[in-house]
Amino acid sequence: MKRYILAAGLVVAPVMAQPSALENLRDLPRADIVFLGEVHDNPLHHQNQSDGITAIRPAALVFEMLTEAQAARVTPDLRKDQTALQAALDWDTSGWPDFAMYYPLFTAAPQAAIFGAGLPRDAARAAMGQPLLQVFGGDGARFGLDRPLPDDQQTTREALQARAHCDALPDSLLPAMVDIQRLRDAMLAAAALDAYRATGGPVVVIAGTGHTRTDWGAPALLARAEPALDILAVGQFETATHAPPHDVHIVTAPHPRPDPCAAFQ
Repeated sequence: MKRYILAAGLVVAPVMAQPSALENLRDLPRADIVFLGEVHDNPLHHQNQSDGITAIRPAALVFEMLTEAQAARVTPDLRKDQTALQAALDWDTSGWPDFAMYYPLFTAAPQAAIFGAGLPRDAARAAMGQPLLQVFGGDGARFGLDRPLPDDQQTTREALQARAHCDALPDSLLPAMVDIQRLRDAMLAAAALDAYRATGGPVVVIAGTGHTRTDWGAPALLARAEPALDILAVGQFETATHAPPHDVHIVTAPHPRPDPCAAFQ
């Protein structure tokens, strides 16, 4: 898939200029599996995702925010009732942002099957320091979990983890944090593949923009496992970025929030 920038609501030829802010994702190229990234607490990103889902009309939706068990609880009747669905998913104890931002994604394609790819926090803590293949529990080798990362990528990803955690983590913990990120990427890729096989697609995957990278995120792992699939990776950002590792990227207004690193200063 060639890399594009969305500008003024249109898909245009690859360019090097900074992308323009958009209101929706209604004009995406068709693909078997579309990864729609987000900054989790930005309402504009969820509105864009809802617009994209409406246009794509996927046969399945995969959520980073749901475990397999949670996804299995979603019924057609629950999808008609925001309060009931929120309660059934036990969303308020999940640590994810306001469910009101996510609920429109469930209704944008009401007939789409729901799949979960989430790794619960307690499971993530238990997995730290454990062999990735053992924790994954399936055919992790097809997603590259049987081998270490190249040294330069490992270094880059550890630096990103440090920055994401306000440089408050001990250096000794960073390799394990990268492993958990790799595990989450593999789980997203595997769930997307399961959803495609179960429904025939198209499939939309909802995940953080860091997971939707084409260089080492879930799209890259899925392409490794199933090269014949047509995959589109969308990243949403709050600041202008040069040539991000996505097929399509969008810059929106930032969502106002307290400085997450203030407590460490």
